Amino acid sequence: MADETDDPTVPVVCTECGTETAVPIDDVADAVERHNEGVHDGEQVAQVDPALADRVRDLVAEDLGLLGDPADD
Repeated sequence: MADETDDPTVPVVCTECGTETAVPIDDVADAVERHNEGVHDGEQVAQVDPALADRVRDLVAEDLGLLGDPADD
């Protein structure tokens, strides 16, 4: 049986609070929303680490063939 600590986590950062925490992937959306609602009156301050979000976006775009091959230009 897998230990709960084996679940993948996602770094969530809040630049206004100066905090970073690792949140289980299944809880990311709720944790970000809960933090922003409770601490920042709903303002979207806390977020998934932007570097990770950019990398995931690039991987998805590549997988979908949206980036194209630079050699084709």
